[in-house]
Amino acid sequence: MKRSLLALVVFAASSWSQAKEPVSPVRARMQAFVKEKVISGSVTTIATKDKMLSLETVGYADLKTKEVMRADHLFWIASMTKPMASVCVLQLQEEGKLSIEDPVEKYLPEFKGQWMIEKREGGKLILKRPARAITIRDLLTHTAGLANTSTPRTESTLGELVMSYSKTPLNFKPGSKWSYSNAGINTLGRIVEVVSGVPFAKFLQERVLDPCGMKDTTFWPTPAQAKRVAKSYRPDKNGELQQVEVRFLAGGISNRKRTPYPAGGLYSTAGDVTLFYQMMLNGGIANGKRVLKKETATLMTRTQTGDIKTGFVDGMSWGLGFQVVKEPQGVTDTLSAGTYGHGGAYATQSWADPKRRIILVMMIQRAGFRNGDNSPVRKGFQEAVKQQIGR
Repeated sequence: MKRSLLALVVFAASSWSQAKEPVSPVRARMQAFVKEKVISGSVTTIATKDKMLSLETVGYADLKTKEVMRADHLFWIASMTKPMASVCVLQLQEEGKLSIEDPVEKYLPEFKGQWMIEKREGGKLILKRPARAITIRDLLTHTAGLANTSTPRTESTLGELVMSYSKTPLNFKPGSKWSYSNAGINTLGRIVEVVSGVPFAKFLQERVLDPCGMKDTTFWPTPAQAKRVAKSYRPDKNGELQQVEVRFLAGGISNRKRTPYPAGGLYSTAGDVTLFYQMMLNGGIANGKRVLKKETATLMTRTQTGDIKTGFVDGMSWGLGFQVVKEPQGVTDTLSAGTYGHGGAYATQSWADPKRRIILVMMIQRAGFRNGDNSPVRKGFQEAVKQQIGR
């Protein structure tokens, strides 16, 4: 009797185990990266313009305490802030308050009379006046030649930052080359302030984050939100992940006087970032309300840099604030031409593929990759997505 009962229990347990849903390709791939100590943990999403297809959490938000990664953990999304900041600029163009063809000096007089480096000779810089002034379009496409300068203090205003940019010589003729410029995107944030009369962070909150329902996206996580920020890691010489601080955002995580960098200051969740890309993929509509005109969303996510070589991986181009896949290859070979999005300094990734009608978001906090846009984690995630959804 006892032996029969035991056999029944074992059989039932075995049957239940076999009946469990199989581990998804995305989950399996991300768990492998955790096991191999490439990352501490991740939150990933696959979505359409109106539906979440997959939300997977693996690994740990804190390796020391073994805090398990959850969907509501926040990540420093760094340069994934740039497309969101750029939307603010295009909203002002829609209202007729500026044109992206306008010279920056029209709104920021400190840029009048800028110099440009003609050549370096014998340890000296030979300067000349550029043929034309830099435009807002140049800033949006990283073709202004604007040099990145160090922030004077952790609580600098955008006005202070931009003043230093304006007095630094351009690196090349505006519109002739591409060079990734945090200074350019921060300058866009200052233009938003001057044109709208509203602090940039407030404008972004009211015109983009709130309409999209991005409740956990902020430059300054509250003390409660700060407890949900995933730790950042970098491998040591032995391959062990060691915690690192986000040195780019010194000055106290909840300090609201800390500079709200349009080029890379936001914290967010995978779910919130997905909402932003759902708005873009839905032609500028979020929660039944229009955030952007459809033609503006299309303009921003279409190649604007012609044949200029851009980006951190081959086959890329630049839209207005967004990277755009021009010729899929290498790390982008599972994406369609026309896919748009942006990555972040700690290897976060966010992309919308309009041909496949899907959104991919990968949230990790991993410093030390030679190229975050070309990381093995990004490639592995995207390959697993294709395997999982079959398109």
